[in-house]
Amino acid sequence: MGGFQMKTGYGERDITPDYPITMVGFYRADNLSKGILDRLYTQCALFSFDNEYSCIITIDSIGFTIEDSNYLRDTIGKVLKITRDKIMICFSHTHSAPNNGIERSYFDFICCKTLEAVNEAAANMNGVKAAWGSFETNIGENRRSENKSLDKRAGILKISDFKSGDIKLILLRVTAHANILSSDNYFISADYFGAIRKFLKEKYNCNIMITQGASGNVRPLYRQKNSDFLEIHSYEASLIQTDKNTPPAEAIEMINKTAYELYDGIDKIIHSIVPEEVYRMKMFSEIKRFYSDVPSLEKVNEILIEAKEKAGIDGSSWLEEVKKLNNSKITEQHTDIEIQYFILNNGCLCGISEEIMCELALDVAEKTKNNQIYLGGYTNGCSGYFPTYEEFLKGGYEVVWSYLIYYIYHGRVSSLRKESGGILVDTIVSQFKNLHKI
Repeated sequence: MGGFQMKTGYGERDITPDYPITMVGFYRADNLSKGILDRLYTQCALFSFDNEYSCIITIDSIGFTIEDSNYLRDTIGKVLKITRDKIMICFSHTHSAPNNGIERSYFDFICCKTLEAVNEAAANMNGVKAAWGSFETNIGENRRSENKSLDKRAGILKISDFKSGDIKLILLRVTAHANILSSDNYFISADYFGAIRKFLKEKYNCNIMITQGASGNVRPLYRQKNSDFLEIHSYEASLIQTDKNTPPAEAIEMINKTAYELYDGIDKIIHSIVPEEVYRMKMFSEIKRFYSDVPSLEKVNEILIEAKEKAGIDGSSWLEEVKKLNNSKITEQHTDIEIQYFILNNGCLCGISEEIMCELALDVAEKTKNNQIYLGGYTNGCSGYFPTYEEFLKGGYEVVWSYLIYYIYHGRVSSLRKESGGILVDTIVSQFKNLHKI
């Protein structure tokens, strides 16, 4: 034991817009919200150990750009007098929240409220003990053709008061897209994240935070019967949809079913997780450069036809961007990806901004021989899909077509090269070897 007592503080703020606002998450003609299904929150868990702060922020949002995320991290850092790499922002990736990239006043509002939550957390720091636990849950399914891989681990970090033993905070990590509410929903919502937070808070009378795992290829198991059509043909569906003023009842039922599945699993093990004195806690980052190829104009035409026929995606603006790159003789683009680690005793949350596929998280756990290392996406931003080697070769929405819509946010026009997933896993595994096991 290091002789240092860890302290933790918590703060939260409501970030629900009480007015019609542009939503993001589906490719549809009209993205203006019609009401509120449940409230959105920004939450802060502040940790102090060995005279060092580490901060985890969770935000109900599809995600910020990396630039916006770093702006908020730097702003928080000035308040706490710590560097950016000590602040981890985890986005729920709900597809029923405002588009802060367009609604800039809303982005400013989130930043303001997050700072309030941080100040609240800093003002109520108390000595705590902590312990990790996990259980297998059945809330997702792989949405890639013929791929059955799933990361069914639900990770729990249980934090209790040092003296009384009362639970102060449960940090839950799950793996399934927060898009049970599909393109037929126009109501602001945290999706199933909001429901499980409410269930657990009422049951255990403590604060609840949730982070998203490697769910780039994992959709919710419990969904509406017409979800496949709504997801693939969201634009066409939005043109013919008439009732936009009522949230879909079937989706709400599926949200509650997902939340209960998680609640049932947690309730079976939560009391067997016994918090202990914290002997190690640190947060840090490393930067790794990855590359993507700019497609030739011949390849571009194939992509445009396929995306239009199979997903109804119009890639006109993407085509113009690729043309500019080709005319400038640019054949590759690079992306410097931050890999961030939060290590507490024998467990770890680590993450990158990309929508990584679940196999990468499983590979990290297997190669480090530690089932309590949880790799996740949507960390410090939300960028493009990050496929495995095998899935890269299959193409499709996650590998190719999504870039026709969201390239403007990702800083590249195509997916990272097929070997990138293996490089990411090896980088993380190497980091833990350097740390002499976790």
